Amino acid sequence: MDRMPRIQKVTASLPTALSVKWKGGQTDRIDLAGWIATGGDILAPLGNPDVFGRPFIDDYGASVAWNGDDLRIDAVHLALLAQEQRPFGAREAARWQEDMGLSNREVAAFFGIAVSTWNAYKAAGNIPSAVAILCRAAQRDPILMHAHFRPRRAAGRPRKSA
Repeated sequence: MDRMPRIQKVTASLPTALSVKWKGGQTDRIDLAGWIATGGDILAPLGNPDVFGRPFIDDYGASVAWNGDDLRIDAVHLALLAQEQRPFGAREAARWQEDMGLSNREVAAFFGIAVSTWNAYKAAGNIPSAVAILCRAAQRDPILMHAHFRPRRAAGRPRKSA
């Protein structure tokens, strides 16, 4: 994230999603079901539609809050959730592969799948969510890539020495 995200408008889409319009940017529908479910007693009130249904912008667009000032999520984490929940199809997979500088064989080895499976994913645009999660994580964290990537040599005979 290059700059601090700011929220311009927020509305609830029950039961657990927010529609967030970013200042100077796009609108995202962000599902908070996982965040709420793992938040224990602190976030339990957000399970009540009367509470969740009344979000408001706080901290000059730096957070969304509910229930007075007791419950909130900051704009940075909302933006990260939005990025992770955006579609990841054939175009995104091809862009990821190009950005990472990987061959089809290297991508397949990285994921532990056949080259034909990777090519089928890209052709159909039906990228499994686990693969999309790993693509995003590997691009965001170079150490993850360094730890698990193994370069592949081209198949065939070795080159003749000069």
